[in-house]
Amino acid sequence: MATIRQLKSGKWQVIIRKKNYPELTKSFMMKSLASKWAKMIETQMEKRVFQDMSGAEGTTLKQLIIKYRDEIVPTYKSKTTLTYKLNYMLKFKVCYYNLLELNAGHINTFKKEISPGRAPKTINAYINTLKRVWELARTTWGITLPPQSPMALVPLLPVRNERTITLSDEEFERLIHEAKKSKANYLADMIMFAALTAARYSEITGLLRKDVDYNKCTATFRNTKNGEDREIPLSDEAIRILRKQPFGDRFFNVKSRETFKNWYNKARDNAGLQYFRFHDLRSHAIRKMIMSGMETIMVAKISGHKTLNVLHRRYSRIQAEDLRPQVNNIRLFKR
Repeated sequence: MATIRQLKSGKWQVIIRKKNYPELTKSFMMKSLASKWAKMIETQMEKRVFQDMSGAEGTTLKQLIIKYRDEIVPTYKSKTTLTYKLNYMLKFKVCYYNLLELNAGHINTFKKEISPGRAPKTINAYINTLKRVWELARTTWGITLPPQSPMALVPLLPVRNERTITLSDEEFERLIHEAKKSKANYLADMIMFAALTAARYSEITGLLRKDVDYNKCTATFRNTKNGEDREIPLSDEAIRILRKQPFGDRFFNVKSRETFKNWYNKARDNAGLQYFRFHDLRSHAIRKMIMSGMETIMVAKISGHKTLNVLHRRYSRIQAEDLRPQVNNIRLFKR
């Protein structure tokens, strides 16, 4: 069943042919190694436990990442950011190992190499991306791989970076005051609209005039982060902001996210709020809604959260001082 022959190069080549199995060919520097491998494969075939991993042996992690980048990533909303990360990963030595050589030690080395200056959540995201690529190779691309991926043996870092920053009314007024000075004449209105609706940047800039119903006082955000449309109620102030915007298919004339970020960061820094990101306005709005007495399920309807736990844990940001009016209503005795 196994044929072992010496090649002109001096290497020893094994050829295994058996019915119902693919033809296998592999070369070794020593005849003893060739014989040992041939015997191992023949035994596995006799016991019907053989798995052809030649595909894995002939494929590098780099090839998988490129396939994922070129075929799968273009279908994602985050394709630009993810493509950048994948191209960055291709620079590291870990990508040049074939899938059978790859082990947890290589992944741990990669993890250490990317760690400086990066948050635990970001590092975990890189490892999880490798897990995703490995699973696609195993389940979708037809490459037979070891039952456990090297990434599964690498512990993820604990993440404790949930943001708790909030704005006082005075700080919010300061931010709006600086935004009104901006050459981007839409900036103050976008900030206020975000604070009124808990909408994301992409939802605000993508809002079309045809998706606002002034009679019902509602707006519909199309194809949101979770892939669904979301209709929200609009306050009188939110409607006033939309009505004053210049004519066009969209309400806010933002050239690019980078341009907006530059204008926003300038206003934010001038207001002395260096750590307050535009996305934090989503939490600011949710906190205001909850403090106004709205039930959580109502807030989730507006914000689009599917899981109330995420809304509470990451976005409500209720502070101890926010609860002062409520605790003053507590009575130990009837009077």
